[in-house]
Amino acid sequence: MSNSTYILDEKLLASNGSRFINYILDIVIILVLIFFISLMIAFLANFMGWNDLLYWLGNLSDLEGQLVFVVISIFYYSLSEGLFGRSIGKFVTGTVVVDENGEKPSFGTIFKRTLCRLIPFDGFSFLGSRGWHDSISDTYVVNKKDLEKEVKLFHEFNLIGNTEVA
Repeated sequence: MSNSTYILDEKLLASNGSRFINYILDIVIILVLIFFISLMIAFLANFMGWNDLLYWLGNLSDLEGQLVFVVISIFYYSLSEGLFGRSIGKFVTGTVVVDENGEKPSFGTIFKRTLCRLIPFDGFSFLGSRGWHDSISDTYVVNKKDLEKEVKLFHEFNLIGNTEVA
């Protein structure tokens, strides 16, 4: 068996169009999560008679709303990409987050990637090549099916000429 390691081919990178769809879908999911979490907290506060919490929920400042969005976003991306290598947007578009060897990144790498999303103007970094949250964390977003085919072909090619030991 060969000891060679697969190195990701940049032709597998997801298109900017797929990345944009991922972004829009994930923002919608995060907003829906915020809505349902707020609704659950409101029901609980109403049931428990916590009127101050209800008042606070109804009168969030813009800064508090942005902070809630950031916190929920960090949990959403860290958990979904940390557990599955994909957010819901990536499931829909058939893409996945991988490292340079085409494997699922560690949870620490995913968390670093998630925090890099908070860099101001990160979204504009895609006007170049890879976005900052990809390049800083050494991750890639690729088409999942194409990656699987490429990795399988790579390993099959490396088996050529190797004798099977029983």
